[in-house]
Amino acid sequence: MTPEDRVAAMKTQLKLTDDQSAKILAIYKSSAAKRDSVRNAGGDREAMRPIMTAANAQVQAVLTDDQKVAYKKMMDDMRAKMQQNGGGGGGGGQ
Repeated sequence: MTPEDRVAAMKTQLKLTDDQSAKILAIYKSSAAKRDSVRNAGGDREAMRPIMTAANAQVQAVLTDDQKVAYKKMMDDMRAKMQQNGGGGGGGGQ
């Protein structure tokens, strides 16, 4: 999922303002670039965890209290879905 896709989904689910959307998009783009650098340097998911944690904290700083509650639920649901499906995305196997 691209940073733009993530923000579009959040905008719908959390009713983000345009200002919030722009700030969160910048956070996700920066985080994606950092994760790509770590991945290209041979880092694994564990090496990326601090980047993801920092991005989550930055996103929460942009949200209202009500949005934070909804965001936490959204993240919990996503984690549960990933665990149920045996992990993260990956290619289409073609």
